[in-house]
Amino acid sequence: MKINTKVEVDAGTRTFASGLLPDLIAALRRSRKGDLIAVVGSDPGIGPALEAWCRFTRNSLVDTTVEGGRTRWVVRHGEAPENGGDDRPVGSRLWLYTNFDCNLSCDYCCVRSSPKAPRRALGIERVRRIATEAAELCVSEIFVTGGEPFMLPDIDEIIAACAAAAPTTVLTNGMLFAGRGLATLRSLPRERVTFQISLDSPTPERHDDHRGKGTWARAWKGIEQARAEGFRVRLAATVSTEAEAEEFEGFLDAHHISAENRVIRRIALRGSAAQGIALARADLVPEVTITAEGVFWHPVGAEDEDLLVSRDIFPLAESFAAVRRAFDREFEHQRALARIFNCA
Repeated sequence: MKINTKVEVDAGTRTFASGLLPDLIAALRRSRKGDLIAVVGSDPGIGPALEAWCRFTRNSLVDTTVEGGRTRWVVRHGEAPENGGDDRPVGSRLWLYTNFDCNLSCDYCCVRSSPKAPRRALGIERVRRIATEAAELCVSEIFVTGGEPFMLPDIDEIIAACAAAAPTTVLTNGMLFAGRGLATLRSLPRERVTFQISLDSPTPERHDDHRGKGTWARAWKGIEQARAEGFRVRLAATVSTEAEAEEFEGFLDAHHISAENRVIRRIALRGSAAQGIALARADLVPEVTITAEGVFWHPVGAEDEDLLVSRDIFPLAESFAAVRRAFDREFEHQRALARIFNCA
């Protein structure tokens, strides 16, 4: 999907050595923090220089595509919002995408889940091995997500295996807690499992606009159902603006939802989203994420090639080491740039 940008710079055959830099500076002056700028050129050598320029100027290179012999680089003006997990050790949290099919088609889903999406299930056998090895690696939290995990007939076994290894949070839309889903819910250990249920606004309109008519009411019913069964429930809102975030904070305050049981995040310009915050790998503190396709840098881009670390999941220790090595290389590059620009 082509990312829409505020400014387009046609570099032609120019590079940083032959006149591109003034156009980039002019593009920054015509844009605001958070806006996206596209640079289109026929010389692929622009890429490494553009990445270095972004690091020096505290902007971010967020996307690269090639079409018809020309490359299109997308730069975000300014850095991403602060990441709250900067002090969390790499490998302390482990994310599992159990599947990618979903009962909803949310218009901003970062991994393009929907009822039509292929399941791409991780599978109980791999999950059991992952859980066993994660316990040996002293993982402190496991997050089970999708897709909609409760679409899976063996989700009870998957969650139980994860919870035996570490405290486990299940991300869900909360709409399948009936029949088999309710039986699954009741079978899970309350002291080891938390549910994170999506609710995007204080009233149905905005939530339903993103997720489908009637979904707010069904999500709220799921929240109440999980609480009634004795589970800790965390409410998670995905919002477009700071105003929406503040509005939802007020709603949570009114319902006496504690700070540790609320998550408010901005829409990421990944997957199905047509707008949102553009995020590059350099913007994200890594959180080891495993899907049926391999190991990824972060759950926000768990099907995107730029966040793929390795196709090999096992041994899990090597997957964790691969992410740490990539993280070290990222910071070594930043340190090298700093040394290059040391003026005294």
